[in-house]
Order: sequence, then C-alpha cells, then structure tokens
Amino acid sequence: MKKITRIEQASKGKTEPKKLRVAAYCRVSTDSDEQLESLETQKTHYESYITSRDDWQFAGIYYDEGISGTGKSRRPELERLMQDCKAGKIDMVITKSISRFSRNTTDCLELVRKLLAQNIPIWFEKENINTGSMESELFLSILSSMAADESLSISLNSKWSIKKRFENGTFKISYPPYGYDWDGETMTINPEQAQIVRRIFSETLAGKGTAAIAAELNREQIPTKRGGRWSPSGIRGMIANEKYCGDCLYQKTWSDSAYKRHLNHGEQTQYLQQNHHEPIVSRED
Repeated sequence: MKKITRIEQASKGKTEPKKLRVAAYCRVSTDSDEQLESLETQKTHYESYITSRDDWQFAGIYYDEGISGTGKSRRPELERLMQDCKAGKIDMVITKSISRFSRNTTDCLELVRKLLAQNIPIWFEKENINTGSMESELFLSILSSMAADESLSISLNSKWSIKKRFENGTFKISYPPYGYDWDGETMTINPEQAQIVRRIFSETLAGKGTAAIAAELNREQIPTKRGGRWSPSGIRGMIANEKYCGDCLYQKTWSDSAYKRHLNHGEQTQYLQQNHHEPIVSRED
C-alpha cells in the first residue's frame, strides 16, 4: 500500500500590511481672521485623524488660503496635491466637502476622474462619499451642481452686500494706494510717501513725462508700496487716481459669470464718494 506523507509548508514571517498614504486638502475662500482660524482647525483635525489610524500613513496637508474654489487654476496647493498624486506619493485624499474641494462641477469631476485613473480615491467627509466605492458619477455630479449653485448664491449675496455699502458710503478701502495707510477704520496719510505723491503730481504738472519720473525715482532707490520698482504705467495710474484728492470711486472693476475681472467702462454702476478721506493733493492739481 502506498504511503503518502504530508509535508507542511514552511512558515514565513508575518509581513505588516501596507499602510495607505493619506493626504488632506483644505481651503478657505477669504483671508479673514475667522476663515484662517477655520483653516488651522481643519489642518489640526486632519493631521490628528490620519495619524490616529493604524492602517494609514500621514502624507501631508495641502491648503489654499483666501482663494476662491470656483476654479482649480488659482489654487496652487491643489495643483501640488495633484502633482504629488501623479508622482505616486499619495494613495488616498481626504477633504471636508465637495464645496471645499471645488465649486465648479466640471473641475470637480475632472479631478476625481484623474485621481481614479491612478487608483486614488477621494473621501468627501461631509457628504460621506468615497469615490473609490462609487458605481456611478451621477450622485457626485448632482452634489457638485448643488455646490456650484451654493457658490453662485454666496457670490450674489456678497455682491449685493458690497453694492449696499457702495451706496451708503460705508465700504472700507482696506488696501489703500501709495501715500496712505490703513488704521483698521479709515485711510490715513503716510507722511513720507505723501511727499513722493506730491512730487509726482508737481513734476507731471511741470511737463515731465511719466517715464522720466519713474526712472528718477528708481535711481534714487525709492521703493513702491510693495517694495518694487516704479514704472511709467504705475505713475499714470497714480495721477489718474481720484483718491489722492480725497474722493473715492467705487466699482472700478467687475466680475463676469466666469469670475473673470474686467475694468468697468460703464457696464456696471459706479459710485463716487467725495471727501471720503484726507487728500494729499488738491482737486485743482
């Protein structure tokens, strides 16, 4: 009779299961203190949540500050996240909600498809959607459309609020032009810069060209408001700016339905508030 002896397979050392490299994406749409505080809360939450999971490995937090979510091209951190995913550094992405990720339906679906093509799912925490387990894009498309409608509603409400402040003269110029500072409530004259403003107006009235004025200021190493160099176009913009005589013209620019900004050549109503702040030059000059 044949005898068969069973030889057990040699036992191998147990291997640890591979951890998912998980990254989080956060965004706030304005640079207000409240929004930035919300951003810090999101960052802390996701770092703590990801590191608390034994099956996840923290792959970083990507965040855009004070940037609208209506288009992906203006969000450098989102672009960096996509590049790192393409480079194979990330296995999964977490974000607070569809509206935080993108308020544009086309962009949202495009980004989701790109990541799924690389087998990288996105988990939208608020909606509890994991794109890796979705059988159809329909539900995501519906929610993205709702987020787009929400964005439009917020934009219209914001524009209405700003228009009302234009009309009643309570709109605040938080970033005034060269020659002025902002004290939190109003524009105040910066004495050193004001001297340069008066000099520019005086030399222009005397017949000196904007190119010559800019070149002279650069030779003297006098910085612009942002610390850069003077240009003829910058000088022209200053001498055409009504704020230097104490007035304020609201809605010099406007945004279209695609959120592109344009100079206002009469397409939208403008509002002129005289004696808005202390002038640097007279109206005659």
